[in-house]
Amino acid sequence: MAEDGATQLPPQRSQMLPPGWIAEVVTYLEMLTPPPPRPDTAGGLALRRMPADVAEYRRIFRLVGEPWLWASQLRRSDAELGAVLSSDAVETYTLYAGADGIGLLQLDFRSAGACELAFFGVVAEAIGIGAGRYLMNRATERAWSRAPRISRFWVHTCTNDHPDALAFYVRSGFVPYARGIECYPDPRLEGLMPKQAAPQIPIV
Repeated sequence: MAEDGATQLPPQRSQMLPPGWIAEVVTYLEMLTPPPPRPDTAGGLALRRMPADVAEYRRIFRLVGEPWLWASQLRRSDAELGAVLSSDAVETYTLYAGADGIGLLQLDFRSAGACELAFFGVVAEAIGIGAGRYLMNRATERAWSRAPRISRFWVHTCTNDHPDALAFYVRSGFVPYARGIECYPDPRLEGLMPKQAAPQIPIV
């Protein structure tokens, strides 16, 4: 997706999508200085670096992202995804509650001076128990402590994510700076996910 730049549009415009396609409004947010600390409770949570294991990565990616139709990493080949996971400039972590993996964090430092919060989320059962705040605190700590120091930490979220995702990012210190539209084939119709995934987003 395009991170920066915009296309001039008329005051109002509607566009029908082909059958089997999905559209979402994307909001881009950034953080230019480290945020003040926000309290969190570990409560048996632990963050562990994930090895460059494509199968395990896809398993956690599905657990966290399937309710919101996360599909980008499912479309990558094993070789392409393995290269990303093996990069020294990409850090991937699993959030654990005891022995169970309940969250995913991926930080992408491949652009000089910046870090993208590429993937961030917890499983549905962990929403509302403080796991997201714990994970975000660890994400911001790591993003701003890595050498060489970054000057920009950014993320994007969309209207198909959790309804509180945008507000959560703002509470965490990110500031919205751009908006865009993404359109893509429905991953349920591509066979990448079961058709019962994300029932709040109808298949058309």
